[in-house]
Amino acid sequence: MDLIRELKAIVNALDENEIDYALCGALAMAVYGRPRATLDIDIIAPRKSLDAIGGQLEGLGFIPNQETMFFAGGDVEIHRFCKPFPRDGEMLVLDLLVSTRATMKAFRERLTVEWNKSRLSVVSPKGMILLKSLRNSGQDKDDIAYLKEIDDED
Repeated sequence: MDLIRELKAIVNALDENEIDYALCGALAMAVYGRPRATLDIDIIAPRKSLDAIGGQLEGLGFIPNQETMFFAGGDVEIHRFCKPFPRDGEMLVLDLLVSTRATMKAFRERLTVEWNKSRLSVVSPKGMILLKSLRNSGQDKDDIAYLKEIDDED
């Protein structure tokens, strides 16, 4: 499984079909200069794009999980998609966060950045702080401190 190749395929499919999205999670942290090992992809999108994104993901071999997950008292709504790689025995997980009232500002303030010889929509540092504050794990606290530093530099 090649995570970057999979991300490129997803981004290309969404961009070609003019579907709004923004990368978030560990891969977005890597865009901001804080890479870490991850085996999943996290994106956020408005509710109106949920079916269109699901269709594109299914076309790329992803299988939707039937249960919607809710966190932070319902403020975070996640639809999970998995893509099996039987030859490798691996599974790629993509978590699609639906932009809710609590997370809408993070989505609206997304940025378009140059990435890997193309363009990528990514949640801004301020938006990442908002999203990470909803979970607020130890890793999230470290990421928030880092994001505040780079946001202060701008």
